[in-house]
Amino acid sequence: MPVYDYLCTQCKLQFEVHHSINAPSPDCSACGSTAEKVILSAPAMHGNMARGRDLAVRSLQPKADQVNHVHAAGCGCKHH
Repeated sequence: MPVYDYLCTQCKLQFEVHHSINAPSPDCSACGSTAEKVILSAPAMHGNMARGRDLAVRSLQPKADQVNHVHAAGCGCKHH
C-alpha cells in the first residue's frame, strides 16, 4: 500500500498513513481534527534502483572525519 503524508489543519502535526488510494483522509491522531494530504512519499525501490538511492543518501551525510573537523586559517574545506 502507498504511504501518504498528512498535515493536521488544527494542530499542524505532520504524519504518515499507509492506505489504499481510495481511502478517505484520516483524522489527526493527536487532536482528532481533519487532516489534508500534502505529499505522496517516494515509492519503494528494489534492486539496482535501491542501491543508487542508498548511495545518494549516504553521499549527503557528513563523513566521520568532518564531524570533529576544526577549521583553521586556509583549511580550504568550504564548510566555514
